[in-house]
Amino acid sequence: MDIMKKRRSLLTHTQVIALSFLLVILAGAFLLTLPVSSASGEWTPFFPALFTATSATCVTGLVVFDTYLYWSFFGQIVILIMIQIGGLGFMTVISAFFIVMKKKLSLHERSLLMQSTGALQLGGMIKLIRKILIYTFFFEFLGAVLLSVRFIPEFGVKAGIWSSIFHSVSAFCNAGFDLMGVHGAFASLTAYAADPLVTLTIGGLITVGGLGFIVMADLVRKRFRFRSLELHSKIVIVTTLSLTLAGWFFFYFLERSHSLSELSPGARALASLFLAITPRTAGFNTVDLTAMSESGAFLTSVYMLIGGSPGSTAGGIKSTTFAVLVLSVIAFSSKRTSITVFKRRIDDNTVKRATAITSVYIAATVLAVLLICALEPYSLREVLFEVCSALGTVGLTMGITPDLCWLSQLVLILLMYAGRIGGLSLMLIVGERLRAPATERPTENILVG
Repeated sequence: MDIMKKRRSLLTHTQVIALSFLLVILAGAFLLTLPVSSASGEWTPFFPALFTATSATCVTGLVVFDTYLYWSFFGQIVILIMIQIGGLGFMTVISAFFIVMKKKLSLHERSLLMQSTGALQLGGMIKLIRKILIYTFFFEFLGAVLLSVRFIPEFGVKAGIWSSIFHSVSAFCNAGFDLMGVHGAFASLTAYAADPLVTLTIGGLITVGGLGFIVMADLVRKRFRFRSLELHSKIVIVTTLSLTLAGWFFFYFLERSHSLSELSPGARALASLFLAITPRTAGFNTVDLTAMSESGAFLTSVYMLIGGSPGSTAGGIKSTTFAVLVLSVIAFSSKRTSITVFKRRIDDNTVKRATAITSVYIAATVLAVLLICALEPYSLREVLFEVCSALGTVGLTMGITPDLCWLSQLVLILLMYAGRIGGLSLMLIVGERLRAPATERPTENILVG
């Protein structure tokens, strides 16, 4: 017992979280290799199963096989369970089990939960877990009910209910997995581009799931009064709304002669709104992404890197990180010594953290693009799109992922894992126990810019 405690103490909280996701991925990959998981009843090679398990657990949505056509009902259940675990977080699922079993959580476990859920303080973790579970299952149930109105008449009762549940969970967890292979391989939601019920329901689930559990709890606690919200919630809501509205405007005009050209004006407005929502970070698409303009594809890549909000089911650098960077630029341009927003000052360490996170993501993107471009015959636009989709745990694709060589797919696997854990967290896994130098070194200025 003492040996086990000692071993556990050797792992930092970040390392435990990273290891837990890795174990879920490996377990899921093993289950997907079994004959019962494939529609053909044959064994699936380990590497494609590993890619699918990583994509599901890291709530990404990039696939090498069409989910509906290749995987059996059992395989789809395995994928959905991994999506749910990946969206909630492994530590949240384990803690929920402890709560049901009426077991107390240790201080170490509460600290793990705090880091896993993105909570701002250690107190009230049990209440937060209960709220996370309530919010998750409420919105997933509501989404499934709304989608069943369309899917049950189309697919029948059993298939319609299963499709409604699968897509609701996948959308709320920002995963992007779909069962629309019935309309053609890798079709996603292109058959519903002009359908407000499906598009707005999926888009709403993506948005709510991407806000973060901390923000949802704050909204309920403050009865949706914006002025009473915490600073974190205000920044998340304003940034999310701003990015969505700006994306809606730009996608509508950038894509009206390209991917949206064959739609009616009303459907065009609906599809452009969905284009603004899904890159942050869900992976569903209602239009052909290969038909996008160069500007539209690049804007989508930028949105995929920004992602959703901290403590949510989304990936990317996070909306608050993006907001802090924008605010720091504005403050520096205005020659202000501090960043102030909503009558509150943002700590300097937060600015440093935001800069470090963004730098890590940009460096990972550049390195991955260089590697894949050296290995594959595809254009820079296609490779950049795929890399940003993997690192931002989005799942949107130009259709090249299934045709990549195993080494390029391995790069995408590492990017999806890094994106779910967090780029800065991966750096902390290596350097978290390094001690700061005891001696304070003298300061000297250098020229930048």
